[in-house]
Amino acid sequence: MGKGRRGHKDEFSFVSPVVKYVLFFFNLLFWVIALILVSIAVYARVTKHGEAAMACLTVDPSILLMVVGVLMFIITFCGCVGSLRENICLLQTFCVCLNIIFLLQLAAGILGFVFSDKARYKVTEVINNAIIHYRDDLDLQNLLDFGQKEFGCCGAVSYKDWSMNMYFNCSDSRSRESCGVPFSCCLISKDKSVVNTMCGYGTQNLGHEEAGKVIHTSGCLDKLVNWIHSNLFLLGGIALGLAIPQLVGIYLSQQLINQIKDQIRLQQYNVQHHSDPWR
Repeated sequence: MGKGRRGHKDEFSFVSPVVKYVLFFFNLLFWVIALILVSIAVYARVTKHGEAAMACLTVDPSILLMVVGVLMFIITFCGCVGSLRENICLLQTFCVCLNIIFLLQLAAGILGFVFSDKARYKVTEVINNAIIHYRDDLDLQNLLDFGQKEFGCCGAVSYKDWSMNMYFNCSDSRSRESCGVPFSCCLISKDKSVVNTMCGYGTQNLGHEEAGKVIHTSGCLDKLVNWIHSNLFLLGGIALGLAIPQLVGIYLSQQLINQIKDQIRLQQYNVQHHSDPWR
């Protein structure tokens, strides 16, 4: 009977190579992506001038990219090595990290929906901070210009938010950009063959209606909120697309952990019974 039970246990206690290598290649793909993100972020930081880079450290897009890349690199490294070496400690670290990230994303979505006013205030603060450092960081400048062109907006709440930037502030009358806004705020007509790149100069001195003939006067915050409301299905699809790989990773890692534990218990069982001649 003992041999029969051992044979039954030997038959069903094993580590599935499918689960092991699917998890390994799954992590390897995202590990390579993380390595690329970190490389791009480091290159972006190194190529900037030291003073400018330090001045806008808190709003530098490359910092966010670097943080995401490093975290992703560490987590996927644990998943890669853990699955390949069948290391329970690394696999549990990988699984716990994915669970934490998934719960944080879920909590952020719920809190953003429940405390929408505070979320609006925080986004406004981020945009205003970016406006202040607009000329300190080329990456940040390109990001703001892209957002204003795509959404057809100017500033966080109003086009006059650009007065917070020292180059567009009205106090310095010697600057040609004084009391103006960036070119990305301008209304561009497709009919005109020659584009006036100075169309935003002096627009902060104009009234809302008069400025509206030359530039976008609506703030980017309201435009962003309207875009979110009109693209809820798209955003839901993106959120689901981000959640599925995490849930798959959690499931596969947990399955592999359970299989490795079963294999360890089987080995202990065999050692105990083979060392005892009376069994």
